[in-house]
Amino acid sequence: MTTSVRTASRVSAVLVLEDGRIFRGRAYGAVGETLGEAVFSTGMTGYQETLTDPSYHRQVVVMTAPHVGNTGVNDEDPESRRIWVAGYVVRDPARVPSSWRAVRTLDEELTAQGVVGISGVDTRALTRHLRERGAMRVGIFSGDAVADEATMLARVRAAPGMAGADLAAEVATAEAYTVPAIGTRRLTVAAVDLGIKGMTPRRMAERGIEVRVLPATATIEDVYAVEPDGVFFSNGPGDPATADHPVSLMRGVLERGTPLFGICFGNQVLGRALGFGTYKLKYGHRGINQPVQDRATGRVEVTAHNHGFAVDAPLDGPSDTPYGRAEVSHVCLNDGVVEGLRLLERPAFSVQYHPEAAAGPHDAAYLFDRFVSLMEGQRA
Repeated sequence: MTTSVRTASRVSAVLVLEDGRIFRGRAYGAVGETLGEAVFSTGMTGYQETLTDPSYHRQVVVMTAPHVGNTGVNDEDPESRRIWVAGYVVRDPARVPSSWRAVRTLDEELTAQGVVGISGVDTRALTRHLRERGAMRVGIFSGDAVADEATMLARVRAAPGMAGADLAAEVATAEAYTVPAIGTRRLTVAAVDLGIKGMTPRRMAERGIEVRVLPATATIEDVYAVEPDGVFFSNGPGDPATADHPVSLMRGVLERGTPLFGICFGNQVLGRALGFGTYKLKYGHRGINQPVQDRATGRVEVTAHNHGFAVDAPLDGPSDTPYGRAEVSHVCLNDGVVEGLRLLERPAFSVQYHPEAAAGPHDAAYLFDRFVSLMEGQRA
């Protein structure tokens, strides 16, 4: 056992929910205080990708898998430049990592990046509480940050909520960059970074696409300056109701008829661009085992999710929009939530989940091929 794990395990920690429920455990990672929205992830693997997913910005993630950290941390699997979760909650952290790829323990990585966590918590009871009461504000306090319960609860209740949070620009790249095509370049895509994961442009590069990644603040002139065959809108954190600039940008793309593909936050942006509303889910979808049905084929895909908001679009048939008819293409089989949109008269579609699946199943990888087909069809 490393010194950092041994030291942290001796420090008491307290998790305080905004409704007053309290869980006690031991510090895991950095010692101190953190505040955010309590959410749970049902993935049994891929914790390193979860931690570095920008969509988790300002969220305290509860892992439902009881044993976390067994493969340590490596330098190949991060999905972005840093850990984005605001805090981390686990039941039984691994004492020693067991993977030939590991270069550090998970506890060491959390400590180095200043991520306050807690271990030894009954995460099953915590998850059931969040399922019944919904995602809510939370604080983790350890070491000198631990105070009386009333003081800690007041700190939690004073923290900002996720509704109304405009966060995409906080996690997106500040400067444009290029991910070159692997092999012969067939196509060029302008990818608007709203919190993009590293595996997403890599999946497109594998298909011969040169990906020009642009900041969330990119203008329509910036997009078309790269002479794109298609435009991609990424995943990202926050409330889609605040995404006025991405919505305006997407409408500009739709007006020009350029092939368009959006995922996760990009799906919500497309929903708003088409005139649909969005709403906050009770506790969201987070994990790598969510069943989604493609309504056109009836095929069921097991998919990777991370979203707390959804599009409010009718499921009973196509809707008229300023850009022609649109329909709900995919639905979640657990709760009927809209999981995809498709325009019937323009080359544009989106899904609410992560087809790059890092980590997760590859059932949805075909969506990148669909995007390629749209672009090649438009070019022809």
